[in-house]
Amino acid sequence: MAQCVQSVQELIPDSFVPCVAALCSDEAERLTRLNHLSFAELLKPFSRLTSEVHMRDPNNQLHIIKNLKIAVSNIITQPPQPGAIRKLLNDVVSGSQPAEGLVANVITAGDYDLNISATTPWFESYRETFLQSMPASDHEFLNHYLACMLVASSSEAEPVEQFSKLSQEQHRIQHNSDYSYPKWFIPNTLKYYVLLHDVSAGDEQRAESIYEEMKQKYGTQGCYLLKINSRTSNRASDEQIPDPWSQYLQKNSIQNQESYEDGPCTITSNKNSDSNLLSLDGLDNEVKVDGLPNNFRAHPLQLDSSSDASNSIDGPDHVKSASSLHETKKANTGIIHGACLTLTDHDRIRQFIQEFTFRGLLPHIEKTIRQLNDQLISRKGLSRSLFSATKKWFSGSKVPEKSINELKNTSGLLYPPEAPELQIRKMADLCFLVQHYDLAYSCYHTAKKDFLNDQAMLYAAGALEMAAVSAFLQPGAPRPYPAHYMDTAIQTYRDICKNMVLAERCVLLSAEILKSQSKYSEAAALLIRLTSEDSDLRSALLLEQAAHCFINMKSPMVRKYAFHMILAGHRFSKAGQKKHALRCYCQAMQVYKGKGWSLAEDHINFTIGRQSYTLRQLENAVSAFRHILINESKQSAAQQGAFLREYLYVYKNVSQLSPDGPLPQLPLPYINSSATRVFFGHDRRPADGEKQAATHVSLDQEYDSESSQQWRELEEQVVAVVNRGVVPSNFYPTQYCLNSYSDNSRFPLAVVEEPITVEVAFRNPLKVPLLLTDLSLLWKFQPKDTSGKDNEEVKELVTGEPKMIGTEVISEFLINSEESKVARLKLFPHHIGELHILGVVYNLGTIQGCMTVDGIGSLPGCHTGKHSLSMSVRGRQDLEIQGPRLNNTKEEKTSIKYGPDRRLDPIITEEMPLLEVFFIHFPTGLLCGEIRKAYVEFVNVSKSPLTGLKVVSKRPEFFTFGGNTAVLTPLSPSASENCSAYKTVATDSTAVCTALISSASSVDFGIGIGSQPEVIPVPLPDTVLLPGASVQLPMWLRGPDEEGVHEINFLFYYESVKKQPKIRHRILRHTAVICTSRSLNVRATVCRSNSLEDEEGRGGNMLVFVDVENTNTSEAGVKEFHIVQVSSSSKHWKFQKSVNLSENKDAKLASREKGKFCFKAIRCKEKEVATQSSEKYTFADIIFGNEQIISSASPCADFFYRSLSSELKKPQAQPSVHTEKQSLEDAVRLIQKCSEVDLNIVVLWKAYVVEDSKQLILEGQHHVILRTIGKEAFSCPQKQEPPEMELLKFFRPENTTVPLRPSVEQLSNLIKTSLHYPESFNHPFHQKSLCLVPVTLLLSNCSKADVDVIVDLRHKTTSPEALEIHGSFTWLGQTQYKLQLKSQEIHSLQLKACFVHTGVYNLGTPRVFAKLSDQVTVFETSQQNSMPALIIINNV
Repeated sequence: MAQCVQSVQELIPDSFVPCVAALCSDEAERLTRLNHLSFAELLKPFSRLTSEVHMRDPNNQLHIIKNLKIAVSNIITQPPQPGAIRKLLNDVVSGSQPAEGLVANVITAGDYDLNISATTPWFESYRETFLQSMPASDHEFLNHYLACMLVASSSEAEPVEQFSKLSQEQHRIQHNSDYSYPKWFIPNTLKYYVLLHDVSAGDEQRAESIYEEMKQKYGTQGCYLLKINSRTSNRASDEQIPDPWSQYLQKNSIQNQESYEDGPCTITSNKNSDSNLLSLDGLDNEVKVDGLPNNFRAHPLQLDSSSDASNSIDGPDHVKSASSLHETKKANTGIIHGACLTLTDHDRIRQFIQEFTFRGLLPHIEKTIRQLNDQLISRKGLSRSLFSATKKWFSGSKVPEKSINELKNTSGLLYPPEAPELQIRKMADLCFLVQHYDLAYSCYHTAKKDFLNDQAMLYAAGALEMAAVSAFLQPGAPRPYPAHYMDTAIQTYRDICKNMVLAERCVLLSAEILKSQSKYSEAAALLIRLTSEDSDLRSALLLEQAAHCFINMKSPMVRKYAFHMILAGHRFSKAGQKKHALRCYCQAMQVYKGKGWSLAEDHINFTIGRQSYTLRQLENAVSAFRHILINESKQSAAQQGAFLREYLYVYKNVSQLSPDGPLPQLPLPYINSSATRVFFGHDRRPADGEKQAATHVSLDQEYDSESSQQWRELEEQVVAVVNRGVVPSNFYPTQYCLNSYSDNSRFPLAVVEEPITVEVAFRNPLKVPLLLTDLSLLWKFQPKDTSGKDNEEVKELVTGEPKMIGTEVISEFLINSEESKVARLKLFPHHIGELHILGVVYNLGTIQGCMTVDGIGSLPGCHTGKHSLSMSVRGRQDLEIQGPRLNNTKEEKTSIKYGPDRRLDPIITEEMPLLEVFFIHFPTGLLCGEIRKAYVEFVNVSKSPLTGLKVVSKRPEFFTFGGNTAVLTPLSPSASENCSAYKTVATDSTAVCTALISSASSVDFGIGIGSQPEVIPVPLPDTVLLPGASVQLPMWLRGPDEEGVHEINFLFYYESVKKQPKIRHRILRHTAVICTSRSLNVRATVCRSNSLEDEEGRGGNMLVFVDVENTNTSEAGVKEFHIVQVSSSSKHWKFQKSVNLSENKDAKLASREKGKFCFKAIRCKEKEVATQSSEKYTFADIIFGNEQIISSASPCADFFYRSLSSELKKPQAQPSVHTEKQSLEDAVRLIQKCSEVDLNIVVLWKAYVVEDSKQLILEGQHHVILRTIGKEAFSCPQKQEPPEMELLKFFRPENTTVPLRPSVEQLSNLIKTSLHYPESFNHPFHQKSLCLVPVTLLLSNCSKADVDVIVDLRHKTTSPEALEIHGSFTWLGQTQYKLQLKSQEIHSLQLKACFVHTGVYNLGTPRVFAKLSDQVTVFETSQQNSMPALIIINNV
C-alpha cells in the first residue's frame, strides 16, 4: 500500500470515536448560520482534545486517553441513502487528484527506474469518508450516539422552556418506535445543555442570568454558556482570521444529508463523451450485436434498486459529472466560514469541547462501563470474575432457537437490545472508544464465543473484527495480531451476511495493520480478494493499493505492480473516474515501455489515448495513438485498422481546433529519409520503333559504385582533353541522380525549366493499406533576380500553379499492407534561385473496408475517388537526411560529427542546352569482329545552341564515326546493293593473287602518338547544334573480339555556346549492351624466307602463315564464312602475293573448319617507307573475292587503327643512363631488333546467315598484330593460366641487376644462313670413288651493326646416331672461317662436300657463331628454323 499521512495507530482511534448528537433550536441555528456553518460544523475543527484525559476502569485503575476526538453531528432521522453515499465517495475520489508539480518518488528495481506517486491522497480521503459515512447497525454500537447536545440561544424569549422542548424532542426521537434511526447507545442518553450567546448582538447580562438558572436546574456538569460571534461579518476585517473549516467542509459530510431525498438520483449520461470511443481492448472485448460491450448493459451510474439499506450501499457506483463537481467547489471556495468569529471565539469553542468531554461525556462513559460491568456481574451472581461467565446465566433472554439451515441462509440470530451478549458487546465497544484496548479485547473475545455458540454470524464477525483490532492496538503488544480473526470476519461478512460494506471496512483496517508490519504480500492478497463486480470504484482503489504493496516489497515485484495498476485503471474507467484511470495506465506504462511487450504496450497506449481524448487532453491522445502506429505492431489487421481510425478521428478533432495552425507531423507511413533520391532532368523517352534513346541516367537504375567510378573517369578524361590535358582544380563530376552513395556535400545545380524529381521511399508498417491523397512536395524558394536582391517566398501548400516553382500533385497513392513503395514527386522550377525541399505534405487516410470493427462506420469527411476513403487528415512529414560521418581530422575522429547532406537544396541556374541522342538500327547481338553500320541522331531539345560535342568511351575500338578520308572514296554500285558497311571497288576476276597497295595516315583517323584515342569529336556540321535542330550521323560498330555480353559506356560531352559560370559543360550517358557470339579465330606467324633473292636484292623476305578457324557453333544460324580479303598494314612491310597452296580461289569455312594461308611479305620501297616520326602506314590487299575492300579507308582502317592504338599507347623505351652497362644493353637491343617485325594483318570476311528462311550476309574483320619473328600471334586475346603459388620470401633481394641475355629465338635471327646446291647430283662411283659437290653458303647480316662470324664445318659428335647421319659425307678444305659482316651485308662462302655413297643427305650441318664486333661474348646462332638442305646423290 502507498504511504499514508496517518499511521495505523492514529488511523483506527480516529475512525472509531464517541458520537454525540446535536439538537439545535431555530434561533441557535440562525446564530451559527451567520458564519455559513451549522452547529455541528462549527465544532468540527476543535473536536480533538489538546490534552490527555484520565478515567478509571471498573477495577478502579487509572486509564489515560491520548488525542481523544469526538464526533458531533446533527440528528438525522432518515438513514443515509446508499446512492447518496456512493455519490459522495465518487465525488471525494474525483475531487482528490495528484498535486500539480508533485515530485514523484523514483524507485529503481532491477532494470526499471519508475516515477511513482508515493502517496495516494484520494484513497485516504475515500477511506476516511467511507468510515465516517457508515450507517449505524444493530449488531455493533461503535457509531451509536452516546450523548446529545441541546442547543438554544440566549436571545430567545424563553430559553429554559426551549431546552425542555428540545429535551422532549430528543426523547421522542430515541424512544418512539416510529423512529428506527438514529441509533442510541443506551436508553439513558447524556443530555448536555448549551446556551449560545451572540456577543456582538446579544445582552451578556441576560445570558449570564439564564446560565445561572440552567446551572440550578441541570447542574454545573450538564450545561455550558458558549459565547460566539464577537464581531459583525459586514465589518471590514483588518486582520486575517484563519479558516479551519474549509478542509472539513469540502468533504461533504454524510451527516448533513438533509438535502438528499429517499429516491433515485439523477443519472449523468456518459453518452456524449464516449459516442465514438467504444472499448476495443483485450479486457472487455465481448462485443455484442449492437457494438456495446456487455458491461455497459447496466449503466455504471444507475442506482441500486434494492431497498435493503445495509446491503446496497456498495452497488454500482454513481458518477457525478465533472462539471457539477466543479461548480460545487467553486461555490464553496467563494464563501468565508467563521466570518463573525475571532480567535478568542475559537479558543472558547475549544474550551467548550474540553469542558463537555471532561465534565460530561467521559464521566458518563465511565459510569456506563461500571453499570454494564456491575449488571453483568450481578446477573452472574456467584463469580466476581467477568470473564468466566458462561452461557447459561444469559440463556433466558435469547430468542427461540433457529434451525441450522436457517442460520446458514440468514445473518444469524437477532438479539433483543437487553440481551446479555449485547451488553458485553456494548461494554467492549465503550472500552474501545476510550482506548481501553485490553478490556475491550477481553470483552470482544467473550462475546465472540457467545455469538459463535449461538451461530449469530453477523454478531460473531463483528466481535472477531474488533477483537483483532484491539489485540493489535494493545499497549506493549502482549499478543500477536490475529490475522485469522480478520479473515474469518471478512469471509462471514461477504459470503454469509452478504454485507460488502462491513467486509470492506475489515479489509481496509486489516490491510493497514499488515502494511505497518511490512506484510505486503498478505496485504495485497487481502485487497485483491475483495475486488468484485458490485463496485468498480472500490475494486479500482483496492487494486491500486495492492499494486503499491507489490512495489513496496523488500524485493519489488515490478511487473505485478504494473499489471494491477492496469486492472485498477480499467476499473477506474468503468467507475467513470477518467483522470485516475489515465494516471494508472500512465504509471503502468513505465514498466511495459520498450520491453518488447508490444501487445501490452498497444493496449495501454490505446486506453491512454481514449481516456485523454475523453478528458479533452487532445495532444496526449494524439501522442498515445501515434505510439501505437509507429511501433512495429504485432496486432491483427482488424485491430490495426481500428487503431488507425481512432487516431485519424482524434487527429481530425485536434486539427479542427486550430485550422490555421502549422500542419501537424504525421507518423505514417514511415519515410526512409536516407533512401531519398533526387534526379535532375527529364524522364527518358521510350524506344520509338527502330529509334532507341540514350539510356542516360534514370531513377530506375540501381547504384553501382564501380560504374559510377567509370563514368567519373570518362568525364575527367574528356574534360582534360578539352582543357589541354589538365583537369581544372574546380572540376566536379556531373551528378544527375543524388542518393545516399553520392557525394552530397555541395549544393547540386539544377537548370531552370528542367524538372526535379524527388523519389521518396515510403514503408507501411501496418497490416492495413494506407491511402495518401493530394501528395506533393513541401518547399521553400529564394528567388534571385537581376538586381541581386533576395526575396523569400515560402509555399506551404501549393494551391494553383505558381510562377516560381510548379509542383506535381499525386491525387492518390496507395501503399498496401506492410509494403515498401516509392513515390516520385516533381517540381518544375521557372525561376533561378535557391530551392529547399523540406518534406512531403499529404492527406493520410485508410480505405473504408467492409468491416467496421470499432463501430464507428463511415465518418464525415469522406473522399470520392478510385478508392473509398473512410477518413483522412492533412499533415506533413519532413525529409531530414543525416550526412556522412566526418572522419578526417583528429577532432572528428574522437567525436561524432556529421557532414552536411545537401541533395534537397538545389541551386536553380540559368538555361543550358539539352542534348538528346537516339540510336537507329543499333544492334543488340553481333558476331566477334562483325562490322555493322548504324545511325546516331543528335537533337538539341533546349532553347540554347550547343557546341563542342565529343564522345568518350573506354572501348574506342567498338565504334567509329569514320575518319577524315571517308568522303574521298566513292561507294561502288555493288557495295550499295549488298548494303555493305565497307567501301569496295570491283576487281577483275582474272587478276592474280597479288597485292593492291594503298596508304593512309593514322592521324587522319584521330590516332597518333600522345593523342587520346578514347575522346572522339563528333563531326557536327558547323560544329554547332541550334535549338530544336537534329542531325543524323553514320556510326560503324565492330563486335568485340571476346564472346559474351559487353556493356559499353558512351559519354557525350557538350557545352553551351554562351559560357555559363556555374555549369561549364553537360554530359549525356549511354550504356550499350552487346551480346557477341564466336566467329573466326585467326592465328599468324611470320618467319624469314630462306630464299635471299628479291627484286631489290636486299632487305630480305618474310613468309606469313595465317591459320583461320571457324569457331562458330552455328547458334546464330551462321552457315559458312568466306574469307574475302587479307590485307597487311605496316610502316615497313607489305604483302607481295599469296602463296596459295590449293587451287580453290574462294576460301570458304563451314562450321569447325580450318583454313591455312601463306603470304609472301617484302620490305616497302624506300619511297614508300615513312620516316619514323611520320604516321603513314602502307596497306596491301590480297583479294579472294570479286571486289576489293579498300582497307585504308573507313571503316576498315578506323577499326584497325583503334586496335593498334593500345600498342601505340605503350611508352617508348628510354635510353639507358648507366654507362658501364650501356654497351651490353645496346648490344642486346640490337640483337632484339633483328627479330622484330611490325607487320599487321587484317582478315576481312563475310558470313552467310539463315534467319527466318532469309539469307543475310554479315561482314567483319579480324586483326593480328605480328611483332616478333617466329612467335605466334592471335586475333583474340588468349586466356592466361594463373601463375602457380610461390612461397613467400621474407628477405629483401639484393639490388643487383642481372645482365640481360638475348633469348635463343632472338639470337637465331642475327645471321640468316642459306645453302645453295643442286637438288640432285649424278656421279659415276665406279669410275671415281669420291664425289665432290660445290656448295655455296650465303651469310646475311640482319642487324644494323657489324657482326663477327665464325663458321665451323666440323661435325658435332653428340650421339652415335649423329655419327651415322653425318659419317657418310664430309666437308673438304678449311674447317673454320672467321668473317666480319657489315650492317645488312650478304657474304658467300664456296664450300665442297665429299660423298662416298649414293643416297639422300642433309647438308645443313655447318654451325655458325656470331658476336657483335664491339662485344666480347660470342653467341651461337642456331639453324633450327632453316629447312633441311637435302641433296640426292645418284650413281650413273
